[in-house]
Amino acid sequence: MRTDPPRAADLARWWDEFRLAAGFLTRLPLGADETEAIGPLAQASWAFPLVGLVVGLVGGVVYSLAAWLGVPPLPAALLAVAATALATGALHEDGLADVADGFGGGADRAEKLAIMRDARSGAFGVLAIVFSVGLRATALAALADGGRVTAALVAAHALSRGFLPLVLRALEPARSDGLGAAAGRPEAANAWASAGLGALIVLFALDWWGGVAALVAAAVVAILMSNVARRQVGGYTGDVLGAIEQGGEVTVMLAAAAWAS
Repeated sequence: MRTDPPRAADLARWWDEFRLAAGFLTRLPLGADETEAIGPLAQASWAFPLVGLVVGLVGGVVYSLAAWLGVPPLPAALLAVAATALATGALHEDGLADVADGFGGGADRAEKLAIMRDARSGAFGVLAIVFSVGLRATALAALADGGRVTAALVAAHALSRGFLPLVLRALEPARSDGLGAAAGRPEAANAWASAGLGALIVLFALDWWGGVAALVAAAVVAILMSNVARRQVGGYTGDVLGAIEQGGEVTVMLAAAAWAS
């Protein structure tokens, strides 16, 4: 059966959806205008792993440049992690800190959600960021090669975002307002396309068995964290999605370092 090539209108729509996803997930000059509504974000969710690929490349370029200038592996890795945080506006790190504070300090669902909405960070949130940055940087430093570090960054950022649309389908919004609820519920085709793209990028960036190990480990972490969010606050918020993304990043980078060693 003959398959017609994508039409110009399809390509333009895919590009617009990629820009919408990039505008929401990063501060890179790829995104849509900030005045655009985020309602169609669920429709653009298939592009999440492609946005992650771009963010990973940013970190890889910074690491390679630092290594070329003679910076040792660990500080070069910290610079790479910092570059990815700058590229995203620390969106996911902020979510991780809020979830750690809320889940760790709240006595019930309402209090947990209230703490998560508080802009201030407590001890749990600070520790979560310290461990997230530390684990990612040391995993990258263990790879100690610009090509392998870039591959790990691309794989981690693509897959961690690729699973998020499935989380949006699996969980209910924990509150009726906020960015998480406003993003909408992706169609099954978009959610699975996002996960599939993330998986393909991981398998391409890492070697086959290393990619499979990272994929399985990240999937397990995403499922576990989703179940914790369901028990703690009844579903997802934007902060929960950020925390799950961070869990995926850490897991894939650790898996890449473990497999390489």
